[in-house]
Amino acid sequence: MSDSREQARHRALTELRATLDSQAWVEDADQAPFLREWRGRYQGRAAAVLCPESTEQVALILRHCHQAGIGVVPQSGNTGLVGGAAPDASGEQIILSLRRMHRIRDVDADNNTLTAEAGCVLADLQGAAERIDRLFPLSLASEGSCQIGGNLASNAGGTNVLRYGNARDLTLGLEVVLADGRVWHGLRGLRKDNSGFDLRNLFIGSEGTLGVITAAVLKLFPRPRTRVTALLAMNTAKQAVQLLGRLQQVSGNNLTGCELMSHASLRMALDHVAGCRDPFDTAHPWYLLVEAASAGSTQGLREELESTLGRALEADDINDAVFADSLQQAAALWRLRESIPEGQVRFGASIKHDISVPVSRIPDFLAQATPALEELVPGLQVCAFGHVGDGNLHFNLSQPPDANREAFMAREVECNRLVFDLVDSLGGSIAAEHGVGQLRQDALEHYKSGVELELMRSIKHALDPDGILNPGKVVKG
Repeated sequence: MSDSREQARHRALTELRATLDSQAWVEDADQAPFLREWRGRYQGRAAAVLCPESTEQVALILRHCHQAGIGVVPQSGNTGLVGGAAPDASGEQIILSLRRMHRIRDVDADNNTLTAEAGCVLADLQGAAERIDRLFPLSLASEGSCQIGGNLASNAGGTNVLRYGNARDLTLGLEVVLADGRVWHGLRGLRKDNSGFDLRNLFIGSEGTLGVITAAVLKLFPRPRTRVTALLAMNTAKQAVQLLGRLQQVSGNNLTGCELMSHASLRMALDHVAGCRDPFDTAHPWYLLVEAASAGSTQGLREELESTLGRALEADDINDAVFADSLQQAAALWRLRESIPEGQVRFGASIKHDISVPVSRIPDFLAQATPALEELVPGLQVCAFGHVGDGNLHFNLSQPPDANREAFMAREVECNRLVFDLVDSLGGSIAAEHGVGQLRQDALEHYKSGVELELMRSIKHALDPDGILNPGKVVKG
């Protein structure tokens, strides 16, 4: 860094320290949790960690950083999986944490909206909706610690996408601070607005590279009175996809979740996570966890699902089925699905892929990818699970039981290329819901077309010409 740039950075940080309140400045001794992503794959250094309490303070920080050419890494709950909220090793960037901005600004029951700041924990928003007899349906394993700003920046998915959509689909308006400190006041609770470009969707999913989301107007829905949850056992992934279509026919929009799990992935939870119990007496190659919910009576809904599954049993399209008869039993079934990642961690090293393909191509992908990887790395265990209803699979590879962890992880590039080449050939995406961050940046450059990359760079340059917002993330250049 040149002396003039170093002086500008020092002057900007000195002015910010003098201007911001004491709680906005995290001292060096307390910075460690902000510098390291929770999985430990990425860790950097920072010139400062700032925690503003208002949009005005965010704008002030960005104005100073823009003038001094300081890189800014926005951060919410820091629960991401692709290194999108971690600083680099230079020590020249600042971390902008939104965790102090956790106010719910407005709840409008008649408009079915909730306006919340970026630092609100997702579970708190779910609770706020429930208190007015509404549902905010975004649901993730990390909902007790992730924050809505990060959910929007990564366009988070989760288990309810089948019915309610991704974070983008759940958002009506945004408040965003731009790279130069200007504020876009777009907190409109409108479901129809065709007055120009859709700026909201531009910022959602941009991982903090185009602007810093400080607040959002979120959609609420009628709160389900009852739910029907069942775990199905079957022989093939193709049977699961076909059954999904039948369940959608009989339940329509009431089908909220449809989670596919291979036998190997389920065993990760059963063998390594306390409290997980197999509801079946025998093992099966594949499992489908389905849930339907209704704001009205579920008696007819359960009868429809039971009738459909009964016919599937008679036709040998499924091997067995278990219905939850209580909230506790439903929670136990969901615990199996949610415990798979923890079980993988306890088992050993894993190479993870968050991919999507057209729902109809899921069986093709699994049939081609699994044997190819088993041949490439003999003994590895393919852990495939995910949101079959929207084509999103967490296609994870666990190390062979007798393998050296480092030796196995050294094969990551080869495994990634095999998986991503196949995903690309099937018209899929290498990043379904976790984002690009640092982890998938090189792969994005390889698999996106030249036109797409050029458009992305043009948008980035237009909104952040000096490249100070989350540098080194998503798109290069």
